[in-house]
Amino acid sequence: MKFHLYNTMSRKIEEFEPFSSPTVGLYACGLTVYDFTHLGHLRKYTMDDVLIRALQYFGYSVQFVQNVTDVGHLASDADSGEDKLEKGAKKYGQTVYDVALKFEKYFFESMDAMGNLRPTVSCRATEHIREQLDMVLELEKKGYTYVIEGDGVYFDTSKLDDYGKLARLDLEKLKEGARLGIVEGKRNPTDFALWKFEREGENRAMVWPSPWSKRSFPGWHIECSAMSMKYLGNQIDIHTGGIDHIPVHHTNEIAQAEAVTGEKPFVKYWVHHNFLRVDNEKMSKSLGNFFTIDDVTQRGFHPKAMRLLFLGSHYRSELNFTWEALAGAQKAFERLVHQTTELFAAGSADVAVSEQATKLKDRFEAAIADDLNTSEAVAVLWEVLKSTLPDSQKVQLLKRIDSVLGFNFEALSSEGLGASVLAVEDLPENIRGLVAERKRAREEKNWAESDRLRDVLQAQGYLVEDTSTGQEVKKATA
Repeated sequence: MKFHLYNTMSRKIEEFEPFSSPTVGLYACGLTVYDFTHLGHLRKYTMDDVLIRALQYFGYSVQFVQNVTDVGHLASDADSGEDKLEKGAKKYGQTVYDVALKFEKYFFESMDAMGNLRPTVSCRATEHIREQLDMVLELEKKGYTYVIEGDGVYFDTSKLDDYGKLARLDLEKLKEGARLGIVEGKRNPTDFALWKFEREGENRAMVWPSPWSKRSFPGWHIECSAMSMKYLGNQIDIHTGGIDHIPVHHTNEIAQAEAVTGEKPFVKYWVHHNFLRVDNEKMSKSLGNFFTIDDVTQRGFHPKAMRLLFLGSHYRSELNFTWEALAGAQKAFERLVHQTTELFAAGSADVAVSEQATKLKDRFEAAIADDLNTSEAVAVLWEVLKSTLPDSQKVQLLKRIDSVLGFNFEALSSEGLGASVLAVEDLPENIRGLVAERKRAREEKNWAESDRLRDVLQAQGYLVEDTSTGQEVKKATA
């Protein structure tokens, strides 16, 4: 089955054909590590993870490179203003290096909790200064740069006929609407900083010597091109990021990479994820809706319930997060864990695959191959569990599906999560009847009968707890 992805460059879903099959080079824009990883980041990197798992499922060998931005990312993604790492250091009363390490560690802990695969290569911008500087020098040699005294080295976008092709920028309108004085000395409103100089009185913590200034540092965009090209070569199969990166960061990556190598395209498939909103608002600390993985777990939710919530919508669609939605995902997740735990406990002998199992497998693969239709893939997962297939065939299908969706049900079953609250429809018919009888007894305030039925259920291996929302039933554990 052929794999298909939506390519931002063409604005179409395309059949996936890497430069050198079966190897796939994938670069993901990583985090600027000046603050905590939030739910929006979790969604983006979880969907990256599903993409990587899907490629592996279809037989590709993925070289997954992800950067860590620990220098050079100025506030509001601009060419002027305060460096985000310097800002974070002031906020937390630590050195920029300590802040970067602290939040890089938190990022990977968050990714691990979500079940996301680690990159093949994780590369810090501060450990690739030489590569970035060499790229700027090569661009200067080829005539693509100019220097603004006291400010930095800039890329002259007018040197490229196709600048802005990813975002389909209207350069004439940008010129007409440009505000003078944003960065004095820029030749074109779209020109961007490749290398910045420390200003007088700035006293930055992170600076390096360069041919233009004794105290200088890389711009934000140069790191991604320099590091991706070091580890993946001049042309990359897939580059991922948020939709907010399209008009500036990724547009500038293309410009500098294709200018320095002369090879096009720099990236064959651009894959962009949409935003996560909270209660239909943009996530921000000022609104009090900035949430992290710790907020999720401290409220009693499992990180994989977040994963299930994310997979319920398409990566190119905006997702509105609410705690109510997560509560619903948690209940569904607990049902999944309970049912898969029972299947894994039963074991799985090798058996011939039935026509029904083959059809379910084909439906799952078709969903994933269709630009990662994860909601349909999850629907197939439920159908497998509800089907009349023998347990052994269910387990085989489950392992296939889970290798892409990334819940790791086999490991979850050993965590004891199988004892979670069960949905009534998942109970055996005789147990369902006893639960219904007990509900009637409680409605009639027949407490003695209610207690008797609770004891009967317990004797048959089920625990009943009365809550404000009704009865909750769990499978008793030994």
